[in-house]
Amino acid sequence: MAVSRIAIIGWGSLIWDLEILAPHVVGGWQMQAGPRLPMEFSRISPKRKMGLAVCLDPVAGVACKTHIIRSARSDIGAAIEDLRSRERAPIARIGAFHQDFQHGRMPDVVEIMRAWCAANGWDGAVWTDLEPNFKAHTGHGFSVEAGIEYLKTLSGENLAEAHAYIENAPAQTTTPLRKRLARDEWWQGLGQSG
Repeated sequence: MAVSRIAIIGWGSLIWDLEILAPHVVGGWQMQAGPRLPMEFSRISPKRKMGLAVCLDPVAGVACKTHIIRSARSDIGAAIEDLRSRERAPIARIGAFHQDFQHGRMPDVVEIMRAWCAANGWDGAVWTDLEPNFKAHTGHGFSVEAGIEYLKTLSGENLAEAHAYIENAPAQTTTPLRKRLARDEWWQGLGQSG
């Protein structure tokens, strides 16, 4: 029986910090080799000191290129668990496609993954499926303006972490918030104060 080829799809901190996932991948990142997916920095992340993290967002998200690295696993369940551990996320927040098994918050994303796997010779794929939670934390919906106002409420190491995370995201993660921050004097000044 042939060994399953499973791709791990990434677009945020996974690219520069595999962390505990590192022993479970083969080779390096293939930049821009993944499917385009709708994303925005619309998740307030406790892991990132309450900064804004990029996530799949069916409302505010725009299609951005993604990147792939091969899982060392041939079993989809093991690949899911590896990514779940790295993300410190509930198993329900790891998306997966593999032949007769598929799971994800957004059916259109699962379909994109199915088509991408078929077109690119992969047997399956796993991805982080954490939801946007901006409204749950702030009481109002996400917008570029609301995102910037939220970032301005952060200070100290929280703001430094938020700045580092957004600036370190791959260049292809060109969301509306990120485009605006690239022209924002306050935000750009943060990078010069270190």
